[in-house]
Amino acid sequence: MKYDYLIIGAGLYGSVFAYEATKRNKRCLVVDKRNHIGGNVYTKKTEGINVHKYGSHIFHTSNKYIWEYVNNFISFNRYIHTPLVKYKNKTYNLPFNMNTFNQLWGVKTPEEARLKIVEETKKYMSISPNNLEQQALKLLGDEIYEKIIKGYSQKQWGKECNKLPSFLIKRIPIRFEYDNNYYDDTYQGIPAGGYTQLIEALLKNIDVKLNSKFTSSDPYFKSLANKIIYTGMIDEYFQYKLGVLEYRSLEFEEEKHNIKYYQKSAVINYAEEQIPYTRIIEHKYFEFNNQSHTIITKEYPRTWHKTLEAYYPINDKKNNELYEKYKQLGNAEHNVLFAGRLGSYKYYNMDEIINICLNNIKKEFCE
Repeated sequence: MKYDYLIIGAGLYGSVFAYEATKRNKRCLVVDKRNHIGGNVYTKKTEGINVHKYGSHIFHTSNKYIWEYVNNFISFNRYIHTPLVKYKNKTYNLPFNMNTFNQLWGVKTPEEARLKIVEETKKYMSISPNNLEQQALKLLGDEIYEKIIKGYSQKQWGKECNKLPSFLIKRIPIRFEYDNNYYDDTYQGIPAGGYTQLIEALLKNIDVKLNSKFTSSDPYFKSLANKIIYTGMIDEYFQYKLGVLEYRSLEFEEEKHNIKYYQKSAVINYAEEQIPYTRIIEHKYFEFNNQSHTIITKEYPRTWHKTLEAYYPINDKKNNELYEKYKQLGNAEHNVLFAGRLGSYKYYNMDEIINICLNNIKKEFCE
């Protein structure tokens, strides 16, 4: 066989694995169905602006080793993520912090904000949340749920909030201070020049084959290498023979505007369910550009089917149970490692993906 590893997917996991394996004198071939490397972190320079083609990606971590690792390949800027949310022509800060509480209720101190939240949530204190709606009401009360959480969440996931798992709302920080930084992590930024340059550095001098759709039933692919690293959908690998896992897809509508700024913010969420997109991204803000024009992307959630890209696993009880069955099948495939968001059927941040990959490398090479 020509290669030691056939790596399916030129995204972050596949690229890091290929780099690390090559560093250990292993021969790797990276295959991707798309016409570019980078997976969902792919950025493309369009009229001088690096456009995040598959939605905004902000690198953030408190893991110093991972931060230093990625900075070995490319330098990162000092972008701090401070998104906004619009509801009926009013704008609020995210994450929920003293600016948000002041905009909503006019409170000015943490004590006033806490008292207001106690008042808003007191009738829900006795419930044990088993869905997103109950979790949001218990944490923040009716007004924030109705204005900021409900419509956005239902658009994003395509389900009523009382049918969504409660853990989804636990990702949103709540702060009793005037701090609009969305993340609590120590390190944060965007690669200078875009994520594609990071992937290019990882895949330098490694064989890459694009526009190539891997099919597990095709003996050609398995003849190429001793082992497969598979970062695609685990149920697709097994031809959906146990059933189809559910995912959420996205559609992106890109627009150029011949004005200096469109919304004067990198990301604004739209909480009203009547507005079909969940957010607008203005890409120049990720890298502090100053062009006379701007490029925005409107992001529309979509019901996933097999002809669309799968972006988010739907980790409810039914799907998690089905995934566990596929995982057992995957464990029996001794020459295949299933990895990444789709191979593991789990949402991961970028630093988590890299950390998991590096740990798998250590196991793979018995280090």
